[in-house]
Amino acid sequence: MSQATLSGVVNGVDVERMGATVQAVQQNSSLASYQFRAANRWIDGGHNRSTIQSFYGAGREDSIRTKPFVLDADEPPALLGKDQGANPVEYVLHALAACLTTSLVYHAAARGIKVESVESKLEGDLDLRGFLGISDQVRKGYQSVRVNFTIKSDASAEQLEELTKFSPVYDILSNPVPVSIHIESR
Repeated sequence: MSQATLSGVVNGVDVERMGATVQAVQQNSSLASYQFRAANRWIDGGHNRSTIQSFYGAGREDSIRTKPFVLDADEPPALLGKDQGANPVEYVLHALAACLTTSLVYHAAARGIKVESVESKLEGDLDLRGFLGISDQVRKGYQSVRVNFTIKSDASAEQLEELTKFSPVYDILSNPVPVSIHIESR
């Protein structure tokens, strides 16, 4: 993110604070390291619950959240669930939409680009044969994801598309990320 040279608030973002944050990270790269966390507990069937509260960032453990965010996940009845929450692959679409939107708005603010509204619709194509183990030729996750934005802004479509590419979730989904799994039996 280029250092904001603007003042005040643009797109609901305090660009002076943003500029100060960029400058602090440029001067001390250890401030850029963050660790986000989630804990999950299975409830029944496809229903499970994640809590998200603590994280490490800006050189310290965060202590501002006094209560956790609680996210329930389940499957729709067609996938043997009781529909008590969005399913995990729907959460991926939500995470992508939220991160693309936030990235676009923050980076637009840093460049002095005004954004009046952002709406998106996402679709992800998934073939159950991979998840069910019916075919090792079919990916277990999404085969493709489409994002369609409707944006009202003084920026060009090319500028807006460029601003979405700063999204960490877009990067996570577009590039392989090492994931390690450790199982502790009780």
